[in-house]
Amino acid sequence: MPRSCRILTYAIAATVVATAGLVFPSGATAAAPHTATSDFNGDGYADLAVGVPDGTVGGRVKAGYVNVVWGGPKGVGAYGSIRVTQATSEVPGTPEAGDRFGASVALVDLGGDGIAELLAGVPGEDLTDRGTDAGMVIAIGGSPGGPGSGSTVLTGPSPSAAYGTSVVAAELTGDDNKEIVIGGTDKVVARVIQGEDSMITAVVAAPMGGRAPVLATGDFDSDGTADLAVAYWTAGNPTTQSHVRLWTWDAGRSEMANFWNTDNADVTALAAGDFDGDGHDDLALGECREIADENIDDPCGPEKLAKGGAVHLHYGSPASGSFGSRAQTLHQDTAGVPGVAEDGDRFGAALAVADVNRDGRDDLIAGAPGEAIGSTAGAGAAWLLSGGAQGLLDAGGAATSVSWNQDTPGVPGVAEAGDAFGAAVASGGCSAGGVSDVTVGSPGENDSLGAVWLFRSGSASGSAAFSPRTLGLPYLSTAQKYGKPLSSR
Repeated sequence: MPRSCRILTYAIAATVVATAGLVFPSGATAAAPHTATSDFNGDGYADLAVGVPDGTVGGRVKAGYVNVVWGGPKGVGAYGSIRVTQATSEVPGTPEAGDRFGASVALVDLGGDGIAELLAGVPGEDLTDRGTDAGMVIAIGGSPGGPGSGSTVLTGPSPSAAYGTSVVAAELTGDDNKEIVIGGTDKVVARVIQGEDSMITAVVAAPMGGRAPVLATGDFDSDGTADLAVAYWTAGNPTTQSHVRLWTWDAGRSEMANFWNTDNADVTALAAGDFDGDGHDDLALGECREIADENIDDPCGPEKLAKGGAVHLHYGSPASGSFGSRAQTLHQDTAGVPGVAEDGDRFGAALAVADVNRDGRDDLIAGAPGEAIGSTAGAGAAWLLSGGAQGLLDAGGAATSVSWNQDTPGVPGVAEAGDAFGAAVASGGCSAGGVSDVTVGSPGENDSLGAVWLFRSGSASGSAAFSPRTLGLPYLSTAQKYGKPLSSR
């Protein structure tokens, strides 16, 4: 596939267009096309970063590594990979047991040169002057020859700060520089670039129950600049400490400003996309469950729809309206969604966005790693939910979707207990005709060695799998849990 192969990122276009012979349906607005931002080696193809924080490096258990899997005309997995660790030349630090390098990963073109940088979180990093598990985030340059030089983006300020439990990057301030947002224990901070200077600003400082804050970016206020979505929750006091919040850059105050909230929600994943094709970004809340005894605003929709996990959507609005005023909720008992909603399915525990059918409306990939396949518990599954004129549900409340698992015809492997297929999902890369590929992680595969499945053009036909074994990675007898997290696009 030539360098012109394109994928869709967040939509800011406001007019209906026809591109490469594609005529968008009435009411749909073409999402702005961008070249693949996850091209780490500059060959024009999207690559995939697989974080392996449980991986052994030099005999050091859970030192962690990142496997960058090269893309190509056949998608990722057929062209080899490289293994990046803190033992890699010019990558800061030293592999140590429990560092968990790669606990969070992102492939982002920070410099705007068409070659992505790799962001890797190391929440278990011990620092002499900061203490145990202070954590850090490292940026590693891409290049045609493999990884370039690396540098430390930010280190945690104190013991157990665990910086790097989550990380995203986007242009938040509108000055052509991409900001890096880092999640740690009870804190989210942003590294903001302004001209030749950079500053660190706190976004959220609140109890988060020891979990990694969930981060995503999208243009939720429709001003042409990305905003930040943050989700966190704390068991025991959900009314005051469980939130999904949106933040935008306030240039006058030089800080991130909170402009929208929904409370009382237990959310495992977030994803931004234009699912109804109106030119405004929407926000999907994955594995959304109400965790307050009394709930006024129903942040995850009617409680009866949250069984086994659900996906709740807040839709963007024109400038004259308000974000999130229109909402939808769907799960496995929704018409058009294969399966049956059951406790423990964890439907929506992983989310990704791509316009797979190229109709100008984004589609949503949702994983349910707890899904039972027949009587096989925890085998896991994933769904491709199609966007439409009303979003992911039509006017009658039905979805259009397909589901995949390891017993689906054309999908390699066999569904086995504990595979956790769908624990991570990612979009990006291009197959025939420039259609986005989908990848699905299964960290429990092969006694937790783990593996990743590629669905070319979002189809089970011709799908393929790759794993530490097929890629020639070391320590094949250890539980690496390969396949979570994933970062492409």
